[in-house]
Amino acid sequence: MRLATLLGNLVRYGAVALIVNAAPAMAEPFRLLALGDSLTAGYGVAAADSFPAQLERALRAQGHDVTVINAGVSGDTSAGGKARLDWSLGDRPNAAIVELGANDGLRGLDVGQMEANLDNIVGRLKGAGIKVLLTGMRAPPNYGADYAQSYAAVFPRVARRHQVAFYPFFLEGVARDPRFNQPDGLHPTALGVAEIVRRMLPEVTALLKPEEKK
Repeated sequence: MRLATLLGNLVRYGAVALIVNAAPAMAEPFRLLALGDSLTAGYGVAAADSFPAQLERALRAQGHDVTVINAGVSGDTSAGGKARLDWSLGDRPNAAIVELGANDGLRGLDVGQMEANLDNIVGRLKGAGIKVLLTGMRAPPNYGADYAQSYAAVFPRVARRHQVAFYPFFLEGVARDPRFNQPDGLHPTALGVAEIVRRMLPEVTALLKPEEKK
């Protein structure tokens, strides 16, 4: 009787183990890297109101299982983003938003070097099989029209070169509007970040879609 009970238990628990082992693993959330400067990091706003946090909530509200990784560092230039890219890739992102260059423009740094940095970043992301959305920026007017034009032309050129998605101006609809900016006139408030997310959401949503096989 004891032997029969033991054999019955082995069969029963063995079957349970087989069922558990056969169950499919839960899919991990889509990992979206937000690589940028203070505009991404959330300078002057609560962490919950930063661009990555608000973007994640907006995407999840649409039904997307997404984790947006905040890889923004206040004060960072394109060179800084390039230097820490390997560290950011440690989060194994599926896609990336690259928002860099604002501080290059504020400091009047060499436009050619900024382009080389962005080119390196986007190229390395694509080489790792990571989809990219590159965002553009505009230089302040105090360095003259020639600098502003050369600066602005870098972003679409890099996007075309690598054939990645492009959002022309990260601060579209927010820049220079006191309703959306902190007293410094440079960094958006929580309301300003919400406006950025609202405007950029269609491009970001497209980034989550699997690429069509040719």
